[in-house]
Amino acid sequence: MAKEQGRVIRLAIEDEVKESYMNYAMSVIVSRALPDVRDGLKPVHRRILYAMNEMGLRADRPFVKAGRIVGDVLGKYHPHGDMSIYDTLVRLAQDFSLRYPVVQGQGNFGSLDGDPPAAMRYTEARLARIAEEMLRDIDKETVDLGPNYDDSLQEPLVLPAALPFLLVNGASGIAVGMATNMAPHNLRDVAQAVIATIDNPAISIDELIRLVKAPDFPTGGVIFGRRGVIDAYKTGKGRIICRARVSLETKQNGRNRIIISELPYGVNKANLVIRIADLVKERKLEGIQDLRDESGRDQPVRIVIDLKRGMIPKVILNQLFQHTPLQNNFNANNLALVRGRPKLLNLKELVDHFVEHRREVVTRRARYELRKAEERAHILQGLKIALENIDRVVEIIRAAADVGTARTDLMTEFELSERQAQAILDMRLQKLTSLETKKIIDELEETLARIRYLKDLLASPQKILQVVKEETEKVAETYGDDRQTEIVEEEIEEFDIEDLIMKEDMAILVSHRGYINRIAVSAYRRQNRGGMGSSSVKMREDDFMEQIFIASTHDYLFFITTKGKAYWLKVHEIPMGSRISRGQSIRSLLQVEEDEDIATILSLKEFSSDSFIFMATARGVAKKVRTSDFVYARTRGVWAINLDSGDSLVTARLTEGADEIILITRKGRGLRFHEKAVRATGRSSRGVTGIRLTEGDELAGFISITEGEDLLIVTEYGYGKRTPCSALNPHGRATRGQRCYGVNETTGEVVGVRSVSDRDDLVSITSQGNVIKMRMRDIPVMGVQARGVRVVNLTEPDIVVSMARVAKEE
Repeated sequence: MAKEQGRVIRLAIEDEVKESYMNYAMSVIVSRALPDVRDGLKPVHRRILYAMNEMGLRADRPFVKAGRIVGDVLGKYHPHGDMSIYDTLVRLAQDFSLRYPVVQGQGNFGSLDGDPPAAMRYTEARLARIAEEMLRDIDKETVDLGPNYDDSLQEPLVLPAALPFLLVNGASGIAVGMATNMAPHNLRDVAQAVIATIDNPAISIDELIRLVKAPDFPTGGVIFGRRGVIDAYKTGKGRIICRARVSLETKQNGRNRIIISELPYGVNKANLVIRIADLVKERKLEGIQDLRDESGRDQPVRIVIDLKRGMIPKVILNQLFQHTPLQNNFNANNLALVRGRPKLLNLKELVDHFVEHRREVVTRRARYELRKAEERAHILQGLKIALENIDRVVEIIRAAADVGTARTDLMTEFELSERQAQAILDMRLQKLTSLETKKIIDELEETLARIRYLKDLLASPQKILQVVKEETEKVAETYGDDRQTEIVEEEIEEFDIEDLIMKEDMAILVSHRGYINRIAVSAYRRQNRGGMGSSSVKMREDDFMEQIFIASTHDYLFFITTKGKAYWLKVHEIPMGSRISRGQSIRSLLQVEEDEDIATILSLKEFSSDSFIFMATARGVAKKVRTSDFVYARTRGVWAINLDSGDSLVTARLTEGADEIILITRKGRGLRFHEKAVRATGRSSRGVTGIRLTEGDELAGFISITEGEDLLIVTEYGYGKRTPCSALNPHGRATRGQRCYGVNETTGEVVGVRSVSDRDDLVSITSQGNVIKMRMRDIPVMGVQARGVRVVNLTEPDIVVSMARVAKEE
């Protein structure tokens, strides 16, 4: 017997490698890595859901061991390894992986810390209620079936999917030469887009974006800016910036604490904590005193970061966002299979393909139900004929020799089909009762009405789309929920962390040696007039407190030095200290020169060309500059006034350009004139003469007149009074003005002036660091010649160096 010989086919190796690689690549793309645009599922997801449905593992049935589910899927549909199936099953059940999980798990299914799930022999699973929307009507020939891997069974090529799975749960996968990364969305938003597309098939992407504003991640977090979101919706690709949800707390000891309650999508919590700890150990992140993970069953994410005393939370947060996954980018790549081919899709295309899929499913379901209804109506019509002629039917059956003869005789006698005749023969005698007969007649009428409805439905594509719309609305109503991911419209470059900081009045304390401290005004207890005050700041022997200022945490702090240079910071950027701490050196916050001191600090809501900074120097020079000229001052500073040799800036105030000004000298002279007498000039100008001074006198300060408020004057030896502004007569600029305070050896010279009302409180501070807070109404209103009353009791050599008012918000 001759030996059979094989046939050798000669091929170029590069052609064979190319063909084999392409076959492998397409197999990975189509059968493994990319989801189908219609139901949003990869083959392994589809097979798991279908197998669980076939096993009857619905939401109202008992849980079943995950190993049994994996075995069923492996043996019938997906022969690619049990762990690949179990890993997919686990992900379908994780509420931190899927926005709307389609599997209910019982047992350990992993965690945000990256903990692996328990082995499949320990866990149990069943379908979630929402999974029923993916499989509904699958037994009504709504989708095509194909052979499984060994041709022994049929499996669906796509699921009916009344739930827009691809949009609400997203997808991720790496194929050969391409990858997909689609973001999850809120079901209510997606349903609105589907309904809007059905109502207006020509709807634009921009209109859809107004409905589907941004992704909605299962782990919450905050999306900053919509530029990347819009790119993803319009082109299929976009970089979406996500941040953790953080809040700030202040402990009783005055130290700040950062609380992390939500993480960006896909961030491993345990690795995040380790990363922060490593940065602290490597000294790349200064200012963190303690780090704890306080997450639990009631609060899945709670990471607590305690800061060292005096640290600015904004700085720490910015460093955390820069060096850790607390800020993460979701790089959207909307790649899915369309008719078996990978395609990059925009938002409208994704919605259109889902609507088209549902239209086809509803059409096929209607055809199936119509066929079944017509078959049932055919049987019912035969039964009706038999019931109307029951005596003759019984006679024919009794006369027949066998079943076949009876069937043939019935068909001949009443012109019935074989199926109708067989149904009559199968009919039980109980159907002959009047009640059962009526049921058959009623069922026939209902079936005929159903047939008319289905035919009308199939004849109108618009009515089919209306059914799709109604079913989508029902799914959204049943399973929809509120957004979990917040959207911040501003792009990340414009985001200011102060949105996380509570608005609160702060006392800003500045010492002679240049230390600044921020203390909550609520920390001071109110005292009666003449009180000794409370020790506020622990000073060095050669230091004393010079200034106190009240401002909100969200305001700008505008610094002007005695040399005429301007700087600004946000109030919350000033380190928060206790009532006995001396604070932090201003020179560590601002780039202040060695020979200049802070002359005044102002509170600004914003920089504007309609508001002004009115400045006055020790030699009586006045100047006005628009606040918008200082927008770039920041910590390096810009020149605010060009001072004469030997002159220095005393103070400055915010004005609206049409105020009246009162300048007060240390010897008690006052000059009232209109602000318009000083025109606005540039930052580099000198200014003009405000008040003419006598020999040895200097300017103590000035106010801008406010209706309903008085002029408050406080002297260095603790005396003070309130005087109506109307008691000072208007004079021309550059004159000597009039006497407004009776300065003598008992009172000492004037050290501070303010515009105040009865509703205000007064905070005074002495050179020894004592602070007293009292009601303004306790200080009497007196004339221009009076020396006032004692406001603060002093012990020599202590003197009053500064004071401020605390304004009340209505």
